[in-house]
Amino acid sequence: MATDVPPRLSPQEFVDGSRMSRRQWLIVVLGLLTMIADGLDSTVVSFVYPRIREDWDVDMSTVTAIVTASVLSMIIGGAAAGPLADRYGRKSVAVTGIAVFGLGTACLGLTQNVASFAALRLVACLGLGAILPTVMALVADWTPAARRVQSVALAFSGVTGGIVLGGVLASVLVPAVGWHTLLLVSGLAPLLLIPAVLRYVPESVGVLAARGAAPDRIRAALTAVAPDQDLSHVDCEPSAARRQTRRPAKVVLSRGLARTTVLLWLSFFLGQAIGAGLITYLPLLAERTGLTAAQAAVAVAAFGWGGLTGQLSVSFVLKHYDRFRVLWTLWAATAAGFAVASLVATHFAALIALMFVLGLCLPAANSVLQAIAAVAYPAPARATGVSWANTAGKLGPVASGLLGGLMVDAGWSLSRVLLTLVLPVGVCVAAALGLSARDRRPQQSAPYTAPARPAPALASEQS
Repeated sequence: MATDVPPRLSPQEFVDGSRMSRRQWLIVVLGLLTMIADGLDSTVVSFVYPRIREDWDVDMSTVTAIVTASVLSMIIGGAAAGPLADRYGRKSVAVTGIAVFGLGTACLGLTQNVASFAALRLVACLGLGAILPTVMALVADWTPAARRVQSVALAFSGVTGGIVLGGVLASVLVPAVGWHTLLLVSGLAPLLLIPAVLRYVPESVGVLAARGAAPDRIRAALTAVAPDQDLSHVDCEPSAARRQTRRPAKVVLSRGLARTTVLLWLSFFLGQAIGAGLITYLPLLAERTGLTAAQAAVAVAAFGWGGLTGQLSVSFVLKHYDRFRVLWTLWAATAAGFAVASLVATHFAALIALMFVLGLCLPAANSVLQAIAAVAYPAPARATGVSWANTAGKLGPVASGLLGGLMVDAGWSLSRVLLTLVLPVGVCVAAALGLSARDRRPQQSAPYTAPARPAPALASEQS
């Protein structure tokens, strides 16, 4: 006999199908602000290194060692944060990361020698590495499936916003009050976000259910985020989640997801390598072609402003268009941009225009990758999947720094380097098409589901 009783939903399935509430928008905004703090920290320190060389008579090899060790510390923090967040909670790991990197950066402003500066920078980078994957996972967990890709991309755009803000703050504060104050301001600012995160961002219900949290706690989290919606048909009992025995690491590398994981890692690696290499060596190569230092700085700024515009814009484009089509289109436009830029590298006006276009495309493509990674994995393994993809991405700047240095030492021109970059971007286009093909394949089995209940949440997340 037919019945009108609605089907029982898991807490995550309820979030996936709900309408966007004010609290969920607030969670996205807090994620955006946290990413601004991330980008701000990464930028202001680059303006400090020349100052400590002058003030403390530090040689360039010492600065290079600090930068390299900081990147490795960030990689370790990011790789460890994902599994910890999936096991113990995304909110606690995110708050800890904010506190560690905020206090560490603020304390950098109190240092008086390079040894203490280096030690505190390593500590700050451990926290910094933990923030991005956990915050992206939190935003994805609390966003309805229909808006998840858009929301993650919007939050991630804060990184570029922080980079632009960091440049502005450095230009104002360093000449006026010195680099110590710049670090104090940049470190204390993110600490102001901690009370808001603690107050307004509940722990992910998928994590609570997997940890066997009390039904009342799960229901309270859902009520806080969706106060006007009916929860009577939501099954908050953790019994089914307790039978999920596969660890997040095994899910990410499982047979059903391994190829997707490899394609994501490759895309993250190349995408961040290309962007970092371009920013690092563009000023030097531009001056080699005959442009002035001021013109080279304008070219970098054009890329930065294009990146901010592109990342903000793509978050709204993703609401209407397939994420994979957007990704490979952006990569293809980036390849075309590099090819054309290689032909006009000696013409300042044309180079500025193309740097802005490349800024519109390349950072936006990396933003779409973050969104794709956030929905590629089931909720209980999401933080691990995102953190490991970003760990692969962090290795990209290390590789591009080494290869770029070899190109510069070999006397390559800016035109030749820009043309060479078309090749890795082409690989990114192929990887995006591969990800799209993988997404269209019917799922033979869900990689992370409870035996007592089918997993419609996975299907909704991959739609």
